[in-house]
Formats: sequence, C-alpha cells, structure tokens
Amino acid sequence: MKNTPNSTDKPEQPDFSMIIASAVHDMKNSLSMLLHSVDTLCEQLPDNVREQLNTSTIQYEAERVNSYLIQLLGLYRLQNEKLGVHLDEHYLIDLLDEQAAHYSEMLRAKSIALNVEVDSGLAWFFDRELILGIINNALNNASRYTHKSILLKAYETNDYLAIEVHDDGNGYPESMLDTRPGSILNNIKFSTGSTSLGLYFASNVASLHKAGEREGKIELENGGDLGGGLFRLLLP
Repeated sequence: MKNTPNSTDKPEQPDFSMIIASAVHDMKNSLSMLLHSVDTLCEQLPDNVREQLNTSTIQYEAERVNSYLIQLLGLYRLQNEKLGVHLDEHYLIDLLDEQAAHYSEMLRAKSIALNVEVDSGLAWFFDRELILGIINNALNNASRYTHKSILLKAYETNDYLAIEVHDDGNGYPESMLDTRPGSILNNIKFSTGSTSLGLYFASNVASLHKAGEREGKIELENGGDLGGGLFRLLLP
C-alpha cells in the first residue's frame, strides 16, 4: 500500500534570514568591484571632468552602501553566533595611513583635510577586517558632518588601544551620546534615515575583543581636538 501525502502537511519553510544574508554577501562583493572600478576611473580622469561628474558623491554614497552591507552581514553572523574575532598584531600607522589614502580623493574633492596622528611604533592585537569596518563607518559619518577637517588618531591609554575620529562639525545630538547597545537601538529612526546601524555594529564588534574581564567598547563625545564630534573605539 502506497503512502499518500497528508493534506495537512506543510512544505518546509526556507530560512529567509540565510537567503537575505547570502544576497547581502553577493551585493557586497559586486559593490566592492564597482568601487574599485570607480576609483580606477577617477584616477584617469582630469580634475575638471571629475568635478563635472561629481565623482566624489558617487564614491561617498557607494562607500556608504558598502559599509551598510558589511554591517548587516556582520550582525547576521553575530546573531547566529558565527561572527568570531581573528586576532593578529597590526601596526596602527599602517592601518590608519591606508584608510587616509583610501579616502584622500573623495575628501579632497569636498575640500576636507584628513590628518593622521599616531606613534609609528604602536602595535596591537585585533581583528583587522572588523576594526576596518568600524573605522570606515566613522570616517564616512565624519565626512558627512564635518566642515573642513577630520583627524584620525590612535594611542595607548590605561592598557587600552584608543582609535579616534575627530571632526569640526556641530557634534552629536545629546540622545546619541549613550553608546550602550540598548540605547543605540532606541535611537533607530527609519523615517529620518538615522538608523544608528553603524554604532550598533561597532559596539558589538568592540565587545568581541576581550582581555581577561575587560572588553572593547565605543564612546561618543562632543568637543575633541577639532571642537566637533568625537568617535572613540577602545580595545583591551
């Protein structure tokens, strides 16, 4: 006697979160290739043509989308306990100079000066790719709200590595200065475009870096070296 399917049986539902994560991963790879092509094209164009095409805006918006995709993928992996840190020793001057060079063209087109301040011998153990994601997001935000200057600096303080992004803009709203993950989520406002996704990602990634009972964290302040907003990442 043949078994007949039960009419009440429901087909197994696909894991849509995994499907979305896979799509985000593919989009991130495609956008990375597009960013590389745009950067190469910009290097070959005369200054007046770059200004006419407004390539700095194209680069900024593409970098912003790429940053969001990286954060979404990281948060998916974090939620599913698949996001781990791969610690290795890195010299901060190499890391910060690399980021300064990456953003130099876009910031120059917006008449924004970016300076780096770090001891050439300063080295620390952290996950390079995850920390780069945090720095990129902080630089993107600073380039959006600063007036003329950004300062990227790193130093050691109380057995922590501090990486800071200073700007000379109007500073952070009071409601954003509490950087606990729960408070960050309360600040999500899709209607205004201020999702605080980057801060939530940074806070969680920082906390994955641990040394004994200490763990990483982020801080936001107003004032700083340039009188505007100050983003600070602290790693044990």
